[in-house]
Amino acid sequence: METVELLEIVARGEDSRHQFKDDVTNAASLAGEIVAFANSGGGRIFIGVANDGTIHEHGAASVHRLNQLIGNAASTLVRPPINPLTENVSISTGVVIVVTVPDGISKPYMDNNGAIWVKSGSDKRRVTAREEMQRMFQTAQLVHGDDVPVPGTSISDIDLDYFRRFFRTRYERDLDEQGQSLAQVLSNMRLLRDGVLTVTSILLFAKDPQVLLPVFHVKAVRYPGNDIHATTYLDSADIFGRIQTQFEESLGFVLRNLRREQMGQGVNTTGELEIPRIVLEELLANALIHRDYFVSAPVRLFVFDDRVEIISPGHLPNNLTIANIRSGNSNIRNPILTSFATKLLPYRGLGTGILRALREYPAIDFVDDKDGNLFRVVIKRRAAIPTA
Repeated sequence: METVELLEIVARGEDSRHQFKDDVTNAASLAGEIVAFANSGGGRIFIGVANDGTIHEHGAASVHRLNQLIGNAASTLVRPPINPLTENVSISTGVVIVVTVPDGISKPYMDNNGAIWVKSGSDKRRVTAREEMQRMFQTAQLVHGDDVPVPGTSISDIDLDYFRRFFRTRYERDLDEQGQSLAQVLSNMRLLRDGVLTVTSILLFAKDPQVLLPVFHVKAVRYPGNDIHATTYLDSADIFGRIQTQFEESLGFVLRNLRREQMGQGVNTTGELEIPRIVLEELLANALIHRDYFVSAPVRLFVFDDRVEIISPGHLPNNLTIANIRSGNSNIRNPILTSFATKLLPYRGLGTGILRALREYPAIDFVDDKDGNLFRVVIKRRAAIPTA
């Protein structure tokens, strides 16, 4: 880093990516700062710069001491250890040490006391909420929301006839031919853990999923105009049941609120949907399968005069971006649920659904709202698309 760049950063002040410290004498405290950056996208610590931007350069002896302290903090007081880069930037009367902490690839990182820290503006905060910890472990691929056992459930909550039909379709064999108990079969399929049903097994096969998981449903509303109204709507539905039922009823809700257009056909034809059915199928299936099941909220489905919105709890996982998904890349958040979905929904996985939807109907926008922890798909209705 050049001196001019350093001075420009200092002039802008502290933020979520840049932190100033006049001096550091406590390795444990520094470890907490390193942990927060590693858990929050990375950043830089400037040692030799006070909070108010005043520069207090360090001499040779101090630089040697600080580099040793930084190495000790990162290697012995951060779990798992990380390797920040240090750079000694010369100022007129001494040196400012710039510590660059990369975005961690083994999150969540902890300090030596087991505390998980993340950045909160220019400061840091300790993660204590169970849901936030679960999402961090999910990001690290250490736990998945669809694999979490649901206390108080058992195999008696399974709709056995429905499961039998699925088993026959999936494995081309009857369930009774396995020579195993239902509990053993469900355990082998990773749908039962220690006698308790998982989120996936309830969503796919339970008699009444919303009794066991009441928030995992779809809330659908048709609003007049192009804005959300507090009390006025043209159609609404709270859609419950197994995922297959939620998909079918959600699709039906959108279809009954869309127009059919003649598109040059005869007056006696039913006309074509203004948004192709396959587009709605792909995007609704994605919303139900890839939502974040650590977030206690329904999928929201809004129909306006100019667009359809599908809002899923949870922003894109890991380092996945909108550009990635537009190119067909994927990062499976719910691997067990995904593995069974192809036999229940028109879902093919592997990132092809978004590509197929865009090929059929390019007027689709995506919004990855990290602050709101949600993912929004906006499908423009044909009449709202500008003509050339």
